[in-house]
Amino acid sequence: MTATTADVWLPFPAEEIEGLPEGLDYLFWDGEPDYPGDPADCAYYVVPYMKGPEVAVRPLGSMSAVQVVQTLSAGIDHVEPGLGLLHAGVRLCNAKGVHEASTAELTLALILASLRGLPGFVHGQDEEEWRSGFYPSLADKSVLIVGYGSIGSAIEDRLAPFECARVARVARSARTTARGPVHTLDDLPALLPEADVVILSTPLNPSTQGLVGTDFLAAMPDGALLVNVARGPVVDTKALLSELESGRLRAALDVTDPEPLPAGHPLWHAPNVLITPHVGGSTSAFEPRAKRLLAAQLTRFAAGEPVRNVVTTTG
Repeated sequence: MTATTADVWLPFPAEEIEGLPEGLDYLFWDGEPDYPGDPADCAYYVVPYMKGPEVAVRPLGSMSAVQVVQTLSAGIDHVEPGLGLLHAGVRLCNAKGVHEASTAELTLALILASLRGLPGFVHGQDEEEWRSGFYPSLADKSVLIVGYGSIGSAIEDRLAPFECARVARVARSARTTARGPVHTLDDLPALLPEADVVILSTPLNPSTQGLVGTDFLAAMPDGALLVNVARGPVVDTKALLSELESGRLRAALDVTDPEPLPAGHPLWHAPNVLITPHVGGSTSAFEPRAKRLLAAQLTRFAAGEPVRNVVTTTG
């Protein structure tokens, strides 16, 4: 099979995506029970967005000719369980460039809403109560971004006008950026005690699963705010609940563990927590960026050029 005769599975109708190259057979599949064609003929598989790991992985075992698996999310953890079903040499690509704006926007919204007490004002409006008071500001706060990839960088871009006292950065590898140094996870014990706001934007992998546990949280100063726009299992939910219920820390969570958070879970009613239902990337900014990414990637694929955003290659 060559790229010029390949089937491409898309979660959008092809006619809705400008700039797709000719010479590929485009089939629409967004996770329905029936496949749009024979999975064995699929060379480029775009994983349906936000349909969960069961849908994402379901066709992989039959995709004997697939060359590229493309997610429309920044994370790939929902696809990783099925990588062992694929033959060697399949490139797994993420959606770098698609979610930065939306996720960074929500991150700032969560920080500001939590610090300035907006949930309390909403409840006050429901009760027709005028809840005035004195609230923390983001200005003069020290912020720590744990996970300084493209989303972490976009978050810092949006923090710039808010007059933060300091922004520190942590990633897997140390490096220097135009804004300052990026530290490694090993530096967290020294950085956490100085952080008024800790933002999690790291991918979920063996080195980050359960990263935010008892020791991590204990190192945060009293009154600090934890913001998670990464993945729920990066945080030990039991350890976080203990800190929230004691009143020592605050949290703003777009992701939880478990997820979706079931009715009756104590995290729903823990003090000092704001929860949004994993909507960091679910905005009007998603589709145009996702479609531009797919057009660019498939143009390279059809021309025999290397695709971008390759996270791993099966072997």
